[in-house]
Amino acid sequence: MRFFTATVLGLLAPSLAAATNLTTPSRLALPSDFKPAQVFKNTNLVRNTNLEKGYVRETVNVVVENVDKQPQSDYYIPFPSDVFERVGGFEVRDKKATGKGRFDVDVTEAVSASGNQYFVVHFPEPLAPKSQITLGISYSVLSALSPLPATIGQNDKQYLTHSFSAYIPSAYQTVTQKTKVKFPNADVPDYTTTEGLKSGADPERKGATYTYGPYDTAKVAPGIEYPVTVRYEFTSPVITASLLERDLEVSHWGGNLATEERYWLRNNASQLTTQFSRVEWTFSSYQKAPTSAVRELTYPLLPGSVDAYFIDDIGNVSTSRYRPGTAKTGANLELKPRYPIFGGWNYSFKVGWNNDLSAFLRKATGSDSYVLKAPFLQGPKMAEGVQYERVIVRVVLPEGAHNVRYEIIEGAASNGLPGANQIHASLSSLKTYMDTLGRTTLTLEVDSLTDEARDAQLMVTYDHTLMDALRKPLTIFAGLLTVFVGIWFIGNLDVSIKKR
Repeated sequence: MRFFTATVLGLLAPSLAAATNLTTPSRLALPSDFKPAQVFKNTNLVRNTNLEKGYVRETVNVVVENVDKQPQSDYYIPFPSDVFERVGGFEVRDKKATGKGRFDVDVTEAVSASGNQYFVVHFPEPLAPKSQITLGISYSVLSALSPLPATIGQNDKQYLTHSFSAYIPSAYQTVTQKTKVKFPNADVPDYTTTEGLKSGADPERKGATYTYGPYDTAKVAPGIEYPVTVRYEFTSPVITASLLERDLEVSHWGGNLATEERYWLRNNASQLTTQFSRVEWTFSSYQKAPTSAVRELTYPLLPGSVDAYFIDDIGNVSTSRYRPGTAKTGANLELKPRYPIFGGWNYSFKVGWNNDLSAFLRKATGSDSYVLKAPFLQGPKMAEGVQYERVIVRVVLPEGAHNVRYEIIEGAASNGLPGANQIHASLSSLKTYMDTLGRTTLTLEVDSLTDEARDAQLMVTYDHTLMDALRKPLTIFAGLLTVFVGIWFIGNLDVSIKKR
């Protein structure tokens, strides 16, 4: 398969341009000395940091009050520029009305004076003076955990470190605040203890949860930090996909939805101090001992999935196990790489399967419109989680499909995806076997995702008429007819040598 030529793209331009909601993410440019106006005050702020997976998940609940004399609708949330690019699935909702959906969010360029970048939250309605709103802010931070020590023995425990500020970064004055850190277990050998921030021990420990604060910070200027570092046991792989390419190919004639995913995977865990020992690995695997290596990947598939395959750079991987499901129960693909993936090791592979198209596609009554609904992201389901630095989703529609629109379906809870204005969406044409003009392809590109996005659904709407469906067979028929007529014509030519 290859992308079609510019000439064919020009022929398809009218139908490609019919898509109405394609987006190209942009960033707001701010003055070099920009500082958000002090029109808001955080009366109470609680941050929950979850370290149970190989990436950081944070939820911030904050009561915001308008202290200005005018209604205000733009709330700024700062991040250091080096952290900003690794923030994924950022979303904000009204904590008291989560069912109303997420707020619109824009992103800014870096401000040179402070080194910060901002998420700009737009309230659905301006907040009146002296009024309050409770915001629920959720996001993940990728590649925020560092192994310490950086190298360990093959069967040793692994410890990760995480650094943050006890004073939660905010563009506005915060009256009271605290941070709760949830560890995967109670083995936390090192953590920062604060002095003078509050009376009594800080942090307060309760099982695997450590609480920093509450702090009275009414007189602390916005932007002041108090560095904190924690070190905790995490003897599991830190699975990172530097790139995931996911293709969904729709075939009306075959009634099939073909899915293929290509992974470039690496393990960000501690590296080995010595060479890998197959004997030690076999013994520890027999005992099912915890390990920081990727032993296998569990890949759940939707009901009705068939013809699953697992191929790496060498070829088919026969050590995988496919457990087929039924029309009502999902299948399960257990991917077992050719070798355990230890810290610093890479592994690239692809998986694919087929589904009956009728389970995902519906045709609107009395029209030529079709609606395709499929998972935006599937991927392995692991207890330690999977983080994706870049995801490219391609939906290859039938030839002639036009007026293409898409929508990400979300519920009342976070689905781990950024807002629609932060997803790069484009249309192109893809030439496949015996195509005439090429197949319309919707491409969605997203950076910094986690496996929490597995619950998100992608809905693609497009128009496909009877003439669009008949274009290929009619073209093939016309081509064959031309060949036969040409053969007949040539066969009836008199090329014999005769006397004049």
